[in-house]
Amino acid sequence: MTNRRNFLRTSVALAAATMISPTFAFAPEKKVIGLQLYTVRDKIKLDLKSTLEKVAKIGYNSAEAAGYNVAEGTFYGMTPKAFAEFLNGLGMPLTSSHTTFELDTAEKVIADAASTGAKYIIYPFLADKFRTNLDGWKATAEKFNKMGEIAKKNGIQFGYHNHAFEFEKMEDQIPYDLLLSQTDPSLVTFEMDLYWVTKGGYNPVDYFKKYPGRFQLWHVKDMTKTDDMFFAPVGSGRIDFSGIFAEKKTAGMKYFFVEQDSFKYLDAYESIEMSFKYLSQAKFL
Repeated sequence: MTNRRNFLRTSVALAAATMISPTFAFAPEKKVIGLQLYTVRDKIKLDLKSTLEKVAKIGYNSAEAAGYNVAEGTFYGMTPKAFAEFLNGLGMPLTSSHTTFELDTAEKVIADAASTGAKYIIYPFLADKFRTNLDGWKATAEKFNKMGEIAKKNGIQFGYHNHAFEFEKMEDQIPYDLLLSQTDPSLVTFEMDLYWVTKGGYNPVDYFKKYPGRFQLWHVKDMTKTDDMFFAPVGSGRIDFSGIFAEKKTAGMKYFFVEQDSFKYLDAYESIEMSFKYLSQAKFL
C-alpha cells in the first residue's frame, strides 16, 4: 500500500510539473557540436589538458583527434585509455580520430582507436606518391576497402577526409568520384570537408545527392568572402550552411566537427567560440 501511495504521489507531482513547465519532462535534445583538435594544435603543444578544458568550457561536447603517434601508440603522449577517460571527464568524448597510416600498421592503429570508444577512424590526407595517376587512385580505393574490413572487425567505421586535390580532373575523371564509386559503402564512409569541396569548385549538396548516405561525417569550416578564400569562423563567411544542413539526411551525416586550419585576425579560442555560438544558435541544427 505504501509503495502504491508513493507511486501515485510521484505521478501526480510529475504531471503537475509538466503542466507548469512542459520542458520539465521533455527537455530539448542537446546539440552535439564537435571540434577537430587540429584546430587548436598550437595550443595543445603548450598545454594539452588546459587546452581541452577550455574547448569543453566553450561548449564543445565531441572531439576528433589529430594527434595519434603510430610509433608510440599514444594520443598526444597519453595512452588511448587515459586520453579517452580525460575527454569523457570533460563531457567531450572522442568520436573520431585522424591518423595517416598504411596497411602494415593498420591492425594496431585501428585497434587503438577502437579502444578509446571512438566510432570512426579517418584517413586524413593522401600523399602525393599515391595520386600521380589514376592507377594510384584505384589502388588507394582498394587499400581503403581493406582498411575498412579491419575497422569493421574492430567495431569501428573507417573513412576518408578530402582536401581540394581530389577534384582536379585526371584523364577526364574526378578522383573523388573514383574513390566513392570504387569503395564499398559498408566498409568506407567519407568525411566531407565542406570548405575544401567548395574550394575545389563543387557544391557539397550535389555530392550528397549523387552519392546518398556516403558522408557520415562532415568538417564544418567556413571561407572568407575575400578573394583569398581564407579560413573563417563558421557563419562569418560565404558557405551556405543552412542549405547544406537541409540535406544532412540525404548525406547520411551522423556527426560533424568544426575545424579551422589557420588564423589571421583572431586567436584560435576566439574563432572556435564564434563558430560554436553560431552553430548552437542555428535553427537548421
